Amino acid sequence: MADIADSVLVAGARVAGTACAEVLLERGAAVTVYDRDDSERLRALAARGARTAHGEFDPALLAGIGQVLLSPGFPPHHPVAEAAREAGIETYSEPELAWRLRGPGAARWFAVTGTNGKTTTTTMLAAMLAAGGLRTAALGNIGVPLVSAVTGQAVTGHSATDHAATGPYDAIAVELSSYQLHWSSTLAPDAGAVLNLAPDHLDWHGSFDAYAEAKSAVWRGGRAVVNLDDPAVVALAKHTDAHVTGFTLNQPEPGQFGVALGYLVDHTGETPVQICSVDLVRPAGWHNVANALAAAALAREAGVSHADIAEAIRTYTPEPHRNVAFAEHAGVTWVDDSKATNPHAAAAALAAYDSIVWVAGGQLKGVDVDGLVAEYAHKLRAAVLIGQDRTEVADALARHAPDLPVAVLDGGDDAVMTDVAARAAQFALPGDTVLLSPAAASYDMFRSYAHRGDAFAAAVRELLGEDDG
Repeated sequence: MADIADSVLVAGARVAGTACAEVLLERGAAVTVYDRDDSERLRALAARGARTAHGEFDPALLAGIGQVLLSPGFPPHHPVAEAAREAGIETYSEPELAWRLRGPGAARWFAVTGTNGKTTTTTMLAAMLAAGGLRTAALGNIGVPLVSAVTGQAVTGHSATDHAATGPYDAIAVELSSYQLHWSSTLAPDAGAVLNLAPDHLDWHGSFDAYAEAKSAVWRGGRAVVNLDDPAVVALAKHTDAHVTGFTLNQPEPGQFGVALGYLVDHTGETPVQICSVDLVRPAGWHNVANALAAAALAREAGVSHADIAEAIRTYTPEPHRNVAFAEHAGVTWVDDSKATNPHAAAAALAAYDSIVWVAGGQLKGVDVDGLVAEYAHKLRAAVLIGQDRTEVADALARHAPDLPVAVLDGGDDAVMTDVAARAAQFALPGDTVLLSPAAASYDMFRSYAHRGDAFAAAVRELLGEDDG
């Protein structure tokens, strides 16, 4: 196995870690798997021949280890990462392992990263690649690990058909998080897009500069797709040697993708080419028009025609929990944007509506919400706040919208959504949008942002007397 050590420690026994361990065991490596908690996955790996350990990390586990594979949740300051660094042991991530395991004739990788919009853009890109006749899938930080894509090996807990996980592929659309990119060194997609940059995961990276630098690794392959409307992305791109293709919501200059006369336009050739009407882009919102432009730029790098890109946009089915209207009653529209796990993401949804009953709160992860509230307070009819950091949001609303009706709810689990729906319905008037766009992570109360969105939708439907359809 080129570039893979004979003895590897895998830190983390959830989906990504389990996939790495299984692939390495299949290839004859001596594998040690460490996780904080004991689990059925850990026991199953032990039965397959891995050495396993759980509880407080013991640096002695690194004795004789040639490489360490860290699951995304392990930050640079975690004891495993620090011990590996002190011992001079190479440390990397599951996508990096997948990259190293690619065989002859491997699929081309077209990668997407950014603070927000990654999954929407990646799935749009996969639709464009498929429309162009390429065997493809949306992979990476979306469900099935990349090692399954490059090895064809099913992962414990996933069927072989999940996200078309077993290939073979001509090209793959790859969503990459800042965590995954931080723990990479040779991964070099054929082209990579950075959609946007805003403070997020600062507790993991330590600073915004470190977070942004991790994102820039997506350009390592030499073809960069850059959001020209985002000053932080533009500043980051000044330090890359990659060939840059920009996208903008303004009229594009030569060499750019953009918007003109209500159409998505590719002006990277001699003359501008209209791709399709902006009105065809779903989900709604200018931020998703930007996502479509980024996906189109990557699809063109893969050789997909403008006509096939347009057809993919026309037929694209949005991913759940991303600014999706799921109910309308008495002139009030109810929208699930639970994927907005930081203020930057919530801003995109808040910008899309005129009069909003805002459902917000959760774990802010050390990110300041004051600027978001200051910018969009004028659009709010009322607010319903939940979660660990609800008082921080309430304090910001008190500063910037002191007369705004605000309900701060103290429930600690998903049952609180029954009260959320009831209070939001009391506030809302015909023409309003009740918008779940929390600007915060969900793990204080829910298993995931999807669980949070599902709980909200279920509570609303029960309130309105609708079934789950």
